[in-house]
Amino acid sequence: MKTPRRRLPATLRVASYNIHLGIGSDGRFEPERIAAVLREIDADVVALQEVQLGPTPFDMLAFLRDATGCEAVAGPTLHGRHGQYGNAVLTRRPVLGVRQLDLSIAGREPRGALDLKLLGRTGEVRFVATHLGLRPAERRAQIRRLLAECGKPRDGVTVLLGDLNEWFLWGRPLRWLHRVFAATPAPATFPARRPLFALDRIWVHPRSLLRYLAVHATPLSRVASDHLPITAIVADPSASTGAATGDEDGAGTMGLA
Repeated sequence: MKTPRRRLPATLRVASYNIHLGIGSDGRFEPERIAAVLREIDADVVALQEVQLGPTPFDMLAFLRDATGCEAVAGPTLHGRHGQYGNAVLTRRPVLGVRQLDLSIAGREPRGALDLKLLGRTGEVRFVATHLGLRPAERRAQIRRLLAECGKPRDGVTVLLGDLNEWFLWGRPLRWLHRVFAATPAPATFPARRPLFALDRIWVHPRSLLRYLAVHATPLSRVASDHLPITAIVADPSASTGAATGDEDGAGTMGLA
């Protein structure tokens, strides 16, 4: 069964995409390919990782903002003489608030998260977009800090998404997250040409509002970056709680139950 391309009422299409600075799996720097993949996805909100934030040598976030017509929110984690680098969010929904969370661990590459309040289709939605470290101990500390900063979701809708760099399916960071957000399908996203590892994740609270989740695996997305994007459809709280399954042209999918 195909997921209709038209926007469903009272839903948000969201995505997470590590764009690897615009360098594809073929080693070529072609920002337009990233923009084209984002146009394929056609999401309301996209969390981006490994983004050059300008001003030199190239402002990738400004380029993608102009290419998609979205509002751009920057979450720099590295600052240097060539500009800033880190996380970002592209959104078609109005931004109600922005908070940057520092998840850096001494002696390791600085990491962080963007904590956004956005106006959804019928109400406020919280998005927490992050990119965690490479070492297991680093990720454990970052998840503890992230959960402490964000608190346990109670009212409203919270979407946690990003590149968690978690290679271990039963690692403590995932177990801690599942206690808060409930277990969620995790299709492989890395490496893009032949994905083996589920590094990129999307969680939704309440879990019943996650209506669809898929890897966006098209010929273009397999070459544009070293990661594949992951996408989801989040229902409005007033919608029915029955979960949908689906497929998209060229996309690997996970049914939800």
